[in-house]
Amino acid sequence: MERLRGLLQRAQQLSPQGSQNIYKRVEGPHQGRLEEEEEDREEGAELPVHFCPMELKGPDSPGSRAGLPNLIPWAAAGRRAAPYLVLTALLIFTGAFLLGYVAFRRSCQACGDSLLVVSEDVNYELGLDSRQGTLYWSDLQAMFLRLLGEGRLEDTIRETSLRQRVAGSPGMAALAQDVVAALSHQKLDHVWTDTHYVGLQFPDLAHPNTLRWLDETGRAGEQLPLEDPDAYCPYSATGNATGKLVYAHYGRPEDLQGLRARGVELTDSLLLVRVGVTSFAQKVASAQDFGAKGVLIYPDPADFSQDPHKPSLSSHRAVYGHVHLGTGDPYTPGFPSFNQTQFPPVASSGLPSIPAQPISADIAFRLLRKLKGPVAPQEWQGRLPGSPYRLGPGPGLHLEVNNHRTSTPISNIFGCIEGLAEPDHYVVIGAQRDAWGPGAAKSAVGTGILLELVRTFSSMVSNGFRPRRSLLFISWDGGDFGSVGSTEWLEGYLSVLHLKAVAYVSLDNAVLGDDKFHAKTSPLLISLIENILKQVDSPNHSGQTLYEQVVFTNPSWDAEVIRPLPMDSSAYSFTAFAGVPAVEFSFLEDDPAYPFLHTKEDTYENLHKMLQGRLPAVAQAVAQLAGQLLIRLSHDHLLPFDFGRYGDVVLRHIGSLNEFSGDLKARGLTLQWVYSARGDYIRAAEKLRKEIYSSEERDERLMRMYNVRIMRVEYYLLSQYVSPADFPFRHIFLGHGDHTLGALLDHLQLLRSNSSGASPKLSQALGFQESRFRRQLALLTWTLQGAANALGGDVWNIDNNF
Repeated sequence: MERLRGLLQRAQQLSPQGSQNIYKRVEGPHQGRLEEEEEDREEGAELPVHFCPMELKGPDSPGSRAGLPNLIPWAAAGRRAAPYLVLTALLIFTGAFLLGYVAFRRSCQACGDSLLVVSEDVNYELGLDSRQGTLYWSDLQAMFLRLLGEGRLEDTIRETSLRQRVAGSPGMAALAQDVVAALSHQKLDHVWTDTHYVGLQFPDLAHPNTLRWLDETGRAGEQLPLEDPDAYCPYSATGNATGKLVYAHYGRPEDLQGLRARGVELTDSLLLVRVGVTSFAQKVASAQDFGAKGVLIYPDPADFSQDPHKPSLSSHRAVYGHVHLGTGDPYTPGFPSFNQTQFPPVASSGLPSIPAQPISADIAFRLLRKLKGPVAPQEWQGRLPGSPYRLGPGPGLHLEVNNHRTSTPISNIFGCIEGLAEPDHYVVIGAQRDAWGPGAAKSAVGTGILLELVRTFSSMVSNGFRPRRSLLFISWDGGDFGSVGSTEWLEGYLSVLHLKAVAYVSLDNAVLGDDKFHAKTSPLLISLIENILKQVDSPNHSGQTLYEQVVFTNPSWDAEVIRPLPMDSSAYSFTAFAGVPAVEFSFLEDDPAYPFLHTKEDTYENLHKMLQGRLPAVAQAVAQLAGQLLIRLSHDHLLPFDFGRYGDVVLRHIGSLNEFSGDLKARGLTLQWVYSARGDYIRAAEKLRKEIYSSEERDERLMRMYNVRIMRVEYYLLSQYVSPADFPFRHIFLGHGDHTLGALLDHLQLLRSNSSGASPKLSQALGFQESRFRRQLALLTWTLQGAANALGGDVWNIDNNF
């Protein structure tokens, strides 16, 4: 009985007043004030007054101790009602949580209205400066496509192609003013220009380049007419070259090795090579390595479409192309060409020491008829009329090149939409503006798409869109001379850009056909490109996406689409020099290459005919692809980079390295360092991926930390152990020099190959050198190990087994 009395007394002490007050937080303009409400009760509902003390403490009731027996039924009732109280509390909590969640997802009235972007394949993105409430990725995508469709892309391409715009010309200056005016009329935060004074090479009109036969006495005789006298090779060595003619296919190292293996002498010869497969600069560099005196480059009909319904290149046209094995101003390597800057008296090592000249197919036919020697292999045969192609040697020729260097001002044009959350991180998109000829495919298409994207994103800003990161739209000058404008900008602001540039998207050479699609890109962007391809309609396969079009041809989509960045791409310097992931898109023909690139016949009409009227649709598809890529790169909370891909890249190359493990072991050498560094990189990437997966995406500080680590992966792969002045392309996978994986593989080839067939530069007359191998291995390994350590985060978190 005493135990029961104690329980009843405790219940009396916890009993509240007769009425119960509930406080709730007020939203809206009176946010932060607590408002008191009297809880409504139905008449006769007395139980809450007595069973609520089991959950809520309150003051003692003065008269509650009057009669203990009277409290017994109330205590029993309280015990019976307890489950209902718990259920009611859970319902109230659940309702409040849902209401709070919805209120949180909407705009805070005290902070201004917000635009909330929710993506189906990535978590939601939050932007500001809008009054549209919640906007899903599909809504943002629809807004972009709707506004893009309101433009006049086709007219812009046509009008640009009609304008004379050689770098440094009055026509280019007028076009630059028009582009600045067009950008200034859009809703951009900043518009400006950047002028560089660069060394460009032009033909000497008073002393044109010439090609002559040599007579029997060895003197220059009959002149061969250069039917396209304006065509030349910028940065060719000037002067005279005399030698016997040899046909060398595409002028690749393997072609020249094949000639030497057949007993054809290359030293002191003039090589006749075909346009295609490799760049002009690579052809001339290879010829120089094998001892040739000069190079003549011609377009063979076999390398272009034979479709009678498509236009073809005139036989009297030559193809233009620079021969600097590098990018930027070759007279200020590693330094920006700003006015009044003092430069060391040094020229780029990529400048050739032998002259080069483009010629037409007609002139090449006249030369090939004179060749003697063995018949060229079947795969070397072209489509010029006459007897089978022979290798030579042939009659002597005299080539005279009189190009002259001129200091020329060029102007890059910039427009910027500042980001809100990360304005100091830049997503860059650019297009070449200049052209040697009409340049419809070369630069007019890219310029037109760039201007349309500027207009579209400007309209999106007017409709409430704001990216998290800043968008930089750039129109480059000097592109036909080897990405001079873009490289000089990178050289001038390298210390800033490697910290702040997220990615670069190039619009150059975007439309050269419509049958297949290629993406020359950094491995970091491959997964993102795959995702975007699934959301862009094919321009010539109704009802299919670009991804479906690609996998229909080859189920391994990346084998069909993905290509490494070549040096003649404007995106190359961003990755190989500055360590910024980059991509360049191209629509191509199934047949051989677009024949008019870098010629006077690269007109809007020829490009339109080549695509059989589908040019507007294909250009629109490129704009859609590039625009959606920009949205993802500039607006996702977490950068959509696949940072684990480089582990796969190393793994692919390890297969090639393993071929030489036995030869190295016999010399007491090993590749174990590379294997260990690759393992550490894979572990660091997987650890970071797990950290990101388990983190809270709304933690802005944490997301920024992750983004900084992710966006600098490409930069980590620039070798820190070589000088940028000596080796500007320091990327261990894409660059040039002994620090690269490619150089290591070439050196290992000397363990087995007979160096007599190799170029003097490759064999170095000494074959395999152990000391050089050890240095190459150290440079490669420690760069890869450094990338793994940087990806791992803070020094106290690094865990490697090196």
